[in-house]
Amino acid sequence: MTHNDALLIFNSKCYNLHVNENNKNAYNKIIENLKNHDAFIGDILQNEPLAPKTTFKIGGNADLFIAPQNYYSFQIAIDSLIANQVPFFILGGGSNVVICDEGFKGAVIYTQKFSDTEYFNIRDISSEFGKITLQKNQVLITCFSGTPIASFVNFCTKNNISGMEEFAGLPGTVGGALFMNARCFNKSISDILFSSSYMDFSGTKTKLGKRLTNQDEWAYKVSPYQNGKYFITTATFLLTQMAEKDHDQIESNCKKYIAERVEKGHFKYPSAGSVFRNNHEFGKPSGQIIDEAGLKGYKIGDAQVAPFHGNFIINLGHATATDVKKLVIFIKDDISQKYGFSLNPEIIFVDN
Repeated sequence: MTHNDALLIFNSKCYNLHVNENNKNAYNKIIENLKNHDAFIGDILQNEPLAPKTTFKIGGNADLFIAPQNYYSFQIAIDSLIANQVPFFILGGGSNVVICDEGFKGAVIYTQKFSDTEYFNIRDISSEFGKITLQKNQVLITCFSGTPIASFVNFCTKNNISGMEEFAGLPGTVGGALFMNARCFNKSISDILFSSSYMDFSGTKTKLGKRLTNQDEWAYKVSPYQNGKYFITTATFLLTQMAEKDHDQIESNCKKYIAERVEKGHFKYPSAGSVFRNNHEFGKPSGQIIDEAGLKGYKIGDAQVAPFHGNFIINLGHATATDVKKLVIFIKDDISQKYGFSLNPEIIFVDN
């Protein structure tokens, strides 16, 4: 990722790749390579609309859209893109991104074709992590990164597992939650993360890796995966196995958190959730600061600061990425002039 004065922007050049002069030839080579590869399983589409695959419902089309059905197919696709010098962007649940209006001039790799959640046997923990001992009732649960958060929460509820309740109702995927170190109701996803595995595509070939969670690498809305070099493949969480008698309480807690999201208006309009990170040095949540600045309801085009939540920008129906970007910059400038605060966006603008 790269930062400028106003926005958090994903730029395809962060991979140090450049589009070939003849993009069509590069795309054709990739399509031919993947279709003829014995091990590749997945969809390969051209000029695929991206807006429906995001919670903001904004953005143009992807020149090339690849949806692998397993991780080996994902690796094959990445290697082919690198070999042909085609920029790529990895899209999960699309809950924290704004795709540019012109679309993505490269390849979008879609991860939601591979998702699953299961118990993880302690005997399978990597020996490089050293000796691991679980406390009574602690369990390890592993998810593929494309697993929707909702599916993960449902798995835990069904199996009487506690620890994920605060994330009930959070849109997007497990991989996206790790990437942004999602925080819900004063709990970060890293608080319950035991380990994660990833693909390193910083070189000419992808390499596989894994890491035991070191809390020094994680912070509020910060993860070690935000450097544009790694793709999260799996996440293993340390949770608590409860008894059957506790099922109703776990389910009730999940419903409580979902109800709070509904009451706050999270699902009234297409949006990307919270736009700006909170900063404890400011003494107030970003939404409250924006509210007190009188910006709730302010809009540019069809992008509006939600009348019901100062830290939400909503799509009234026909908002463009340009509208959203202009509104984010306006909010930042207005707050800076009034209070001397520099708000830090957490939504990601996917530009070429």
